Amino acid sequence: MEVKKERIIAYGIGIILFVVGVVCYAAFPLKTPEQPIRVMLKANGGNVLFDHYRHSSEDGYSIECSDCHHDLEDGAESPSSCGECHKKESTEDNSVKISDAFHNVCVGCHKDNGSGPTKCSECHAF
Repeated sequence: MEVKKERIIAYGIGIILFVVGVVCYAAFPLKTPEQPIRVMLKANGGNVLFDHYRHSSEDGYSIECSDCHHDLEDGAESPSSCGECHKKESTEDNSVKISDAFHNVCVGCHKDNGSGPTKCSECHAF
């Protein structure tokens, strides 16, 4: 065979495989999980990548949702974002700052259970 003919066949096969790949990707997307797998918590001292799945799944630590999302104890149907109640700075209604809420719940649980990071640099990416 000629080099030109081989090249046309190779390009044709490449285009066909590309089209099949795009169609398969579009036709069979991954199901979005009910709970986020990982959540990026934005913080002044460095962002924290929180592995939600590891903490809440039976394969992980099996922590109840209401242990962190305490609004579920008040009858909420789904958990609200922490930032809805906990602000970056103290407010007039004396609600707990978001950084204090995370540090009390997260670091407190890690210390109580003897596992998990407890130092700033172990969670925060500077």
